[in-house]
Amino acid sequence: MADADELPRAHIKRIVKAKLTELQAKHDGDASKRELQVQKEALLALCESAKIFIHYLTATANDLCHDSKRSTISGDDVLRAIEETEFTEFLDPLRTSLEGYKKEQAEKTLKRNQLGKKRKAAEMEAESEAAAGDDPMAVNDAEEGEPASVAIEDADVEDEGEADEEGEADEDGEGDEENEGDLAEDLEA
Repeated sequence: MADADELPRAHIKRIVKAKLTELQAKHDGDASKRELQVQKEALLALCESAKIFIHYLTATANDLCHDSKRSTISGDDVLRAIEETEFTEFLDPLRTSLEGYKKEQAEKTLKRNQLGKKRKAAEMEAESEAAAGDDPMAVNDAEEGEPASVAIEDADVEDEGEADEEGEADEDGEGDEENEGDLAEDLEA
C-alpha cells in the first residue's frame, strides 16, 4: 500500500524521460533515434530521492520561518533554504519559475475581476430594464387594466368552484348532501 507522502511514479517517470530525451538531443543532436528506458528500481530510487529532498528543504524552510516568528512557509523561505543547503545552482531556475507563476496568477486574478465587473454591469442593466418594464421575460396573468392580485384571486375562486362540483367539502366543511344521497342509494342497490 502507498504511503501518504509517496510521489506519483508516473509523473516522476515523465519528468525523468523528458530530461533524458533533452540530454540525448544535446549529446547526439537528434532526440528521435531511440526512446530511453528507466528501470523500476531506478524510478523508485529517484522517487525516494525527490521525497527526501522535499522533506529536507521543507524542514530547512520551516526552521527559517520559525526564526522569523512566522508560521507560514513562503516562496522566499524555500529560496533561502536552497541557498542555505548550498544547492545554489537551483536558485536561478526556481526564481524564474516563481516569477512566471506569480505573473500567471496575477493575470488570472485580473481576468476574474474583469469578468466579475462585466457580470455585475450586465446584472445591473437587466435590473434597470426590468424596473423600466422593458423586460421581455416578465409575465403578467392579469387582464388588460386589471391588477395582478385580482387575477390571482379570480384563479383561486375558479379552483374552489371545481372542488364543489366534485362533491368535496365546502368552505363550511360539509359536503354536498345531494351527492351523499346518491352515494347511499348506490350502496343499497
